[in-house]
Amino acid sequence: MSTAQSREPVFRIREQAPSETVVAGFSSFGLAGLTAVDFLVDHLELEQTGHVAADQLPSITPFEAGTPRHHSRFFSRPDLDLTVFVNELFLPAWAAGPFADALLAWTETNDVEEIAILSGVPFAHGPDEHATFYVATEDYQARRLDGVDVDPMREGFLDGVNASLMSEGMDSSLRTGLFVTPVHAQVPDVEAAIRLIDAFERVYGFDVDSGPLEAFAREVEQYYRELSTRLADVEEQHVPEDRMYM
Repeated sequence: MSTAQSREPVFRIREQAPSETVVAGFSSFGLAGLTAVDFLVDHLELEQTGHVAADQLPSITPFEAGTPRHHSRFFSRPDLDLTVFVNELFLPAWAAGPFADALLAWTETNDVEEIAILSGVPFAHGPDEHATFYVATEDYQARRLDGVDVDPMREGFLDGVNASLMSEGMDSSLRTGLFVTPVHAQVPDVEAAIRLIDAFERVYGFDVDSGPLEAFAREVEQYYRELSTRLADVEEQHVPEDRMYM
């Protein structure tokens, strides 16, 4: 076990009044999920309401215009039953379990009933498979997906943070849905992010115009390229990266 993994990471969540529904995007290959939730924050004009601090993990402190910010942040607004979680900190597979445990404890304490994860995953696919699919607990399917035009992922298995959160969802009352779309190496994969936004709109009934997403992505492209380079450096250190296997 490496030095970075010699002690279990500790996550401290500082957000005391979340909505019943949380939508999350994480830092992973292609950054489609992260781009999608970042766009939701901008498009829905949400305000930061909390953050997550992490100990015993290789960390980053993003900054903009000379001002630092937390790498993992919650956003909401008073008139909207939605909290968006933007997580720019890469979570290696060995940290996924402790993170999911901390998040589940937080949801139980704060009466969060549902979490949806938007994720781009680099799995093999044909030209007609540029679509968004779901993997979701049965209670999430019954609540959100009946009659919705999003297809289930046929078969396979999850690992990393997606697997840990889904496992927690199966073993608790937290309704848990994962929306995945094939992602490519370009950073950010805007087309994949648009597909995730469109699926979110169909499932949750929000009126989200994904048209400005390309311009939004261009504005943050250099930042995301630098974040992607950091992810590549982590991969070179042989830290397992989040994957979904078909």
